[in-house]
Amino acid sequence: MPVTVQQIAQWKQQGRSIVAVTAWDFAIANILDEAGIDLILIGDSLAMVALGYNTTLPVSLDEMIHHAKAVRRGVQRSLLVCDLPFMSYQESVEQAIHSAGRVLKETGVQAVKLEGGNPMTVQTVARLVEIGIPVMGHVGLTPQSVHRLGYRQQGTTQHAGEEILAAAIALEQAGVFAVVLEHIPSQLADQITRKLTIPTIGIGAGNQCDGQVLVAADLLGLSQRLPPFAKAYTNLRETITEAVQTYAIEVRARTFPTD
Repeated sequence: MPVTVQQIAQWKQQGRSIVAVTAWDFAIANILDEAGIDLILIGDSLAMVALGYNTTLPVSLDEMIHHAKAVRRGVQRSLLVCDLPFMSYQESVEQAIHSAGRVLKETGVQAVKLEGGNPMTVQTVARLVEIGIPVMGHVGLTPQSVHRLGYRQQGTTQHAGEEILAAAIALEQAGVFAVVLEHIPSQLADQITRKLTIPTIGIGAGNQCDGQVLVAADLLGLSQRLPPFAKAYTNLRETITEAVQTYAIEVRARTFPTD
């Protein structure tokens, strides 16, 4: 049976850890789905791992929708959540409704994700949830704010930690069904996880969160550089390189194809 937003919320109460991975195309999504991943995020990280940009900022809403459609075609079971990219929801609540509505209507995913927990974002989340669009939150290191925050760990001072906690609480009150905690101290992530009744999904936030998410390119060893908080469970970059080099050798030696 397909995973639902309601199940994700219930799993926290049941103490069941949530496994999430990003995907950007049919092939990767299909493998993740068949492997039993609970939640697949069409993350705007695809700007970097699939499209070659240096940050997540350049990717457009149309590009996110294009990739989300491909992911949707590869998935039967996993819950699908799609990032709203930079400047597709920050201008106004009306813009956010239009963008989120397009994503759900055109791709078939079940929810969207927004970054940040400032008052305007919280207001936007509340309105989206009010009209029936499930929303996942995201606090801590928010890559769409890279030019203001950088990629360094967030919440390292008492004041900064209190701000992140307050943002997470505000997002829960606005109606998000889960919240991503990215690159914050594990003690802070533990505090937030205990405080909230909704699941927390960690990435570089320790093992006390209700679940974990990794970028598929990092998990599979496809990335050129691995973030300090990620883990490569295999090295597909090396495996693919060796396979392609062997193919090239056989073609040049005329040993492939055989008679």
